[in-house]
Amino acid sequence: MNRYLDIAPEVKEALDAGKPVVALESTIISHGMPYPQNVETALQVESIIREAGAVPATIAIIGGRLKAGLTREEIDYLGKTGAGIPKASRRDLPVLVAQGRDGACTVTTTMMIADMAGIRVFATGGIGGVHRGAQETFDISADLEELANTSVMVICAGAKSILDLGLTLEYLETHGVTVIGYGTDELPAFYTRKSGFGVDYELDTPAELAKAFHVKRELGLRGGLLVTNPIPEEYSMDKAVIDKAIAEAVEDAKKDGIHGKATTPYLLAKIKDLTGGDSLDSNIQLVFNNARLGAAAAVELAKLER
Repeated sequence: MNRYLDIAPEVKEALDAGKPVVALESTIISHGMPYPQNVETALQVESIIREAGAVPATIAIIGGRLKAGLTREEIDYLGKTGAGIPKASRRDLPVLVAQGRDGACTVTTTMMIADMAGIRVFATGGIGGVHRGAQETFDISADLEELANTSVMVICAGAKSILDLGLTLEYLETHGVTVIGYGTDELPAFYTRKSGFGVDYELDTPAELAKAFHVKRELGLRGGLLVTNPIPEEYSMDKAVIDKAIAEAVEDAKKDGIHGKATTPYLLAKIKDLTGGDSLDSNIQLVFNNARLGAAAAVELAKLER
């Protein structure tokens, strides 16, 4: 086992017994919403996964240790400290660990640490992707490269709609990442169920998702499987409203000189303000929805891998 990795006792026991485990990221706690709502949401997500028959493993870096599974106290610490904890992508891990620092795990680092621990299913909100204007800026999320290389099934509500969704799909295709629509043949766009872009395949049950990922691993194919799960209809935002808010937020980011890893949190905060908080409510509900599907897929995968 990696000498810098700590697997929580509950998670280790489940992994050793071949029971289903679902990884969760920690940037949503420290950077996604204010305290105490961030902690309440994180604990609710863990509760949803337990109710569905799986074990949650929230992933973070605390005191230079890679943590697969957090205590309530550690989740509360992340929530209270908030944006004071740096977002940790692949490039940040060596220095944060060497210096004994904390890090909130993005999709990329959650996949990495889950893979180290032997956790094969990860539920999140939305993945990063190719940013608008990337033809000039080369601003492409490390999430896409990780999906191409790390063997974890990622359940999300699509790529964040602040991105260039067409270029994101092109990048994933180039890197051999299969994009699945859960119960849909159209790529969901985070806050909304529709994007106008198709997915590679539609699969309609957790058992089908588990089998596709299991076979991918048996074939010896590297990389993950991207499952895009539309936000429930009742929480989906009006596409025209969210598109207008995104366009305005993108323009504000240009004016304010925002770029790099500051872009996504800036845009999401702006969109929350522009929509009167509706986007945050939608964000929370889609995470709950993905946690349910992640747990169901993990349960089916555990049956196949026993």
